Amino acid sequence: MSEAHVELPDEVSEPLEVYLNGVRQQPGRDYRVRGRTLVFPRGLATEGRLGPIRWLSMFLGIAGTYRQNDTVDVIYEAGGRRHVASRLPYRNEQ
Repeated sequence: MSEAHVELPDEVSEPLEVYLNGVRQQPGRDYRVRGRTLVFPRGLATEGRLGPIRWLSMFLGIAGTYRQNDTVDVIYEAGGRRHVASRLPYRNEQ
């Protein structure tokens, strides 16, 4: 079973709010924190590059792009202000 690992940027500290595809995630249930890494119990997917046929079909209005494209965002406080780390990179591991 694969899991996704998200390395937190240096400026991010707890407490934090984690969002996957815009939906707030619950610690312990949806993810866990291991050091400076968020670990999701399932792999995440990134929409790959679109080939020329897909671009042409989108341009002509024949088809859209409906591939899975997961995004991870984190809201945290620093210096008394709330900040957002958006579209954090992740890697899938076995």
